[in-house]
Amino acid sequence: MKHSRWLPILFVSLIGAAACTDERKIDVASSIVPSRMPTMTTENVSTLISDSGVVKYKIVAPVWKVYEEVDTPYWIFPKGIYLQQYDPYFKVVATVAADSAKFFQVQKLWLLQGNVEVTRPPADLFYSQRLFWDQRRARVYSDTFIHIENATHVLEGIGFESNDKFTVYRVLKPQGIFPVNSSDL
Repeated sequence: MKHSRWLPILFVSLIGAAACTDERKIDVASSIVPSRMPTMTTENVSTLISDSGVVKYKIVAPVWKVYEEVDTPYWIFPKGIYLQQYDPYFKVVATVAADSAKFFQVQKLWLLQGNVEVTRPPADLFYSQRLFWDQRRARVYSDTFIHIENATHVLEGIGFESNDKFTVYRVLKPQGIFPVNSSDL
């Protein structure tokens, strides 16, 4: 009986103390900025991209984020990308690997960065730290160091331009050591 007299007083005191606490409301909705958030995030991606029912590309990436609620919609592959390009008979015509990539959807422009390697069968290798691929103009270019290997030669330099098939290309500022036979002089 002694405790029952104090119980209502204790209950009223607890309610009063709770009412006096500093309540902070968190407005989650106002802190969301759509342009800073991806509209899609996909992990462990392996997908085929087709055009008019013909498979053109295969993309493999650990993370793929799509930003559509921005002025210039883009895709980003922050943890790297591996891409295969196919001919109409599903034969690999080129592979691309990079540490990260960004694709600007409206411009149809790829920016590949960090250890960018492009291979084209049978033995062509193109290596750079940054490479742009303009799909609209069917053009690939770089403003950084480029290393090119094929069956007959090795080219290096700063800056690079090519068609998107890597069959016609030029190094803008060639550099390196080029062996010359004294009989050729």
